[in-house]
Amino acid sequence: MKFDIYGRFQIEVRRENDAWEAYRLEPGKRAKVDELIIPAALDADEIATYLDDIYHEMAGVGQNVTLIA
Repeated sequence: MKFDIYGRFQIEVRRENDAWEAYRLEPGKRAKVDELIIPAALDADEIATYLDDIYHEMAGVGQNVTLIA
């Protein structure tokens, strides 16, 4: 799943070995986000809300974390 974080950057979240792994996407590369720990118990449909909780200080008025793929 890929998420747009308030139009500032994108994160890809994948399920790997019973855990969620997050990668920051940039043109031509992908880097693991070690400081972002997503609880393994979260369902896939809860990830956007969780990311919004983590990054809400970056949001402008009316901006949301959106699923893009």
